[in-house]
Amino acid sequence: MNIYTIVLFLHIISAIGVCIGISVVLLGVALLRRAQRVEQVRTILAFATTAFPIAGVSMLLLLTAGFYLALSAWSLRTSWIAVTLVSLLLMIALGAGLIGPRMRAIVMATREASEGLLPSQLSARIHEPVLFTVLLIQALMLLGIVFLMTTKPELVRSIIVMGVALVVGLAWGVLVSRSGRSRGLERAAHTDRTREPVA
Repeated sequence: MNIYTIVLFLHIISAIGVCIGISVVLLGVALLRRAQRVEQVRTILAFATTAFPIAGVSMLLLLTAGFYLALSAWSLRTSWIAVTLVSLLLMIALGAGLIGPRMRAIVMATREASEGLLPSQLSARIHEPVLFTVLLIQALMLLGIVFLMTTKPELVRSIIVMGVALVVGLAWGVLVSRSGRSRGLERAAHTDRTREPVA
C-alpha cells in the first residue's frame, strides 16, 4: 500500500460522502414540500441540516484528493479531469449561492413561526422552485462526474455528459417544483384564511 492508493481510497469515500449529503438534503426538501404543519418542518429540518457538514467536508476532501491524483498520475489538462474540476466548482458555487441561503431562510422562518398549520410565508419559502431544482441539478451533475471518472472520455464527450446532466436536472426540477408549488401555496392560503379572526 502506498500514498496513491490511500488517497484514491479517500477520494472514493469522499465522493460517497458528497452523494450521501446531497441525497439527504434532497430527500429533506422533498419531505418539506409535503409537510403541512410547522412541527413537521422542524423535525425534517433537524434531519436534513445534518447533511451540510457531511457534504462540505466530503467535497473539500474530494477536491484535495482529486488534485493529488490528477497531478501524480494524470494532468489537470486532461480533458475529463478539467471538466470534472469545473463541474465540482460549479456545484460548490450553486450550493453556497443558492441552496445555503434558502435553507437558512427556511430555518429562520420556522423558528419564528408558531406551531400549527404552515403559514403562507413559510410555505412559499419551502416551495420556492430554485431550491429543489438546484438540488436536482447537483445530484445529476454528481452522477455525470462519476460517469466521467469511470469512462474518462475526451473533451467533447465530457462536456456533452455534463451538459445533459445540467439540462435534465433543470427540466426535471422545474416540472416537479411547479406542480408541488401550486398545491403547497393553495394549502397555505387556506390555512391563512382559517386563521383570520371572524368579524
